[in-house]
Amino acid sequence: MSPRFVISGTDTGIGKTVFSAALTGALDGYYWKPVQSGLDGETDSETIARLSGVPRGRILPEAYRLSTPASPHLSARLDGVAIDPGKLVPPMTRRPLVIEGAGGLLVPLSDDLVFADIFARWQIPVILCARTSLGTINHTLLSLELMRHRAIPVLGIVFIGAENRETQRIIVQIGGVRSLGRLPWLENTTPEGLRRTFRDNFELASFAKVPA
Repeated sequence: MSPRFVISGTDTGIGKTVFSAALTGALDGYYWKPVQSGLDGETDSETIARLSGVPRGRILPEAYRLSTPASPHLSARLDGVAIDPGKLVPPMTRRPLVIEGAGGLLVPLSDDLVFADIFARWQIPVILCARTSLGTINHTLLSLELMRHRAIPVLGIVFIGAENRETQRIIVQIGGVRSLGRLPWLENTTPEGLRRTFRDNFELASFAKVPA
């Protein structure tokens, strides 16, 4: 089976879609966004298609496309849709697959289902994206604690933003997690610039190590 990775975050809007594009391109793989909330403007799948450099046929269709840019449980309710966890099954691919969640681990899909429930069922290694700015230590350690409590495999953490050595160090130390690298904020992001930045800041071999 080809390698598969789940990309989650400590919050929304922290840059995990840009990182997902970088990783998908570096792996020359496939991308899947199970649930897309909000269809006005560029969707996450469209961002991946624009930035990753992989053929559009490898950007797999979402299981749910919801109109309102809100938490999936609310967006689904407004669309008159009930999200069925049975439809959230990772597709089989011949190349590596990058799966991107929405927001953080406890973002609800319904009144009694959150993304962490789905990730625990899948047992696919999670890459946790965390910003480097003030407040990230608490959010990141809570997210790691949650995944361990639910027996969700953690591949490692990716920091996004300006370098903050002490913050990055203490998260790795207390969280007992590997740092896979740091993706700096990019202005006027292009596929070429993103590819170069990923190559300069990450070792692709790190993503092949299975979590203990």
